[in-house]
Amino acid sequence: MAGQTPGEKIAVLGLGYVGLPLALGLARAGFDTLGFDTDAAHIAALLEGHDRAGEVSEQSLRTTAARFSDDPADLADRSTYILGIPTPITAAKAPDLGPLRAACGMIAPYLAPGDLVILESTVYPGVTEEVCGPLLADESGLRLFDDIRLGYSPERVNPGDAEHALESLIKVISAQDGATLDRVEAIYAPVIKAGVHRASSIKTAEAAKVIENTQRDINIALVNEFSLIFSRLGLDTLEVLEVAGTKWNFLPFRPGLVGGHCIGVDPYYLTYRAEQEGYHPEVILAGRRINDNMGRHVVQELVKRMLERKINPSMARVLVMGFTFKENCTDIRNTRVADILTELRDYSVTVDLHDPWADAEAIRQEYGFDMTATPETGTYDAIIVAVAHHQFVEMGAKEIRALGRPGAVLFDIKGIFDKTEADLRL
Repeated sequence: MAGQTPGEKIAVLGLGYVGLPLALGLARAGFDTLGFDTDAAHIAALLEGHDRAGEVSEQSLRTTAARFSDDPADLADRSTYILGIPTPITAAKAPDLGPLRAACGMIAPYLAPGDLVILESTVYPGVTEEVCGPLLADESGLRLFDDIRLGYSPERVNPGDAEHALESLIKVISAQDGATLDRVEAIYAPVIKAGVHRASSIKTAEAAKVIENTQRDINIALVNEFSLIFSRLGLDTLEVLEVAGTKWNFLPFRPGLVGGHCIGVDPYYLTYRAEQEGYHPEVILAGRRINDNMGRHVVQELVKRMLERKINPSMARVLVMGFTFKENCTDIRNTRVADILTELRDYSVTVDLHDPWADAEAIRQEYGFDMTATPETGTYDAIIVAVAHHQFVEMGAKEIRALGRPGAVLFDIKGIFDKTEADLRL
């Protein structure tokens, strides 16, 4: 393929849900690949064949030709740097480009003329060329767009979803010019079996990525608002959606908590950039407000039902099942289950948290909550099934109810049980 460099030496920075599968894929495609992460403990675990996120098998790690390192000096001989760096938001819900800037600052001293830097992080339009590019040039002393080449190829990783793996999803690629785009394609095409899509510009690709998750966020916000309305009307939202779903073009979105690193975060990148241009988004931010308040709604509905059953919340013990942001994965970033726990404590409820997928120490450090390894049978006044882990689905409503006292309230947030089996559903 035009532009392919057989001797391309690639560094993938950030070995999380995005970077680690990509590093392994590049190595399988024959590229000299270095996986880099600043977390020394994570690197040590990978070298022992363990991915703490549970996304990559031990066999894949032990047989890969990719190397792993936390030593910045190992970045010195690379010709392409792919950044899979988290792009979170601040407490004020503004983009936090600190981790991305730090990564750019780390690789800058090792850049040589002709080196290629590709971002995979979700950003607002303009970050690659107007934020990262100048930083790389300033820190390296090289000329941007001449000595340093820029590309952007947004990730489409779905944690816990083996069906939609890296190789099976079309990869959007973009670059500063046609020749660089050919080079970017030569890197990704051998890895992505589903093929690549060449965007006309980096900003177009950045914009496309940020609206992918924003669109989903708004659609979930709409059905969450349906749930807020129907709870007041005494209707079962999931049943209403099922009936409406008999229409051929009705979209199958369901109510729920919107957490994780993408859907609950990316819209703020787009709204931030829009406001820089003097436009104040209305629909996007309205959707964000609805989704961010669903944890409070869950607790309010639970407390009302408890009071109906003469259960005093301040004397009650509640079990929350699941803490990760979605089912069957270990990712606890921006999980909205934390909102439920915080709100329950505001009602002076005694809360037990149980999640077979989550790391207890990580939860304690990041959120300040303790985990219960084994819930006690016949103990709880209410049980909230917050995440649809397969373990909970396999338990079934009857076994889960056995964890509660007689008359305990079962709130099935994810709708994994029939409406006759749960007292409350979103």
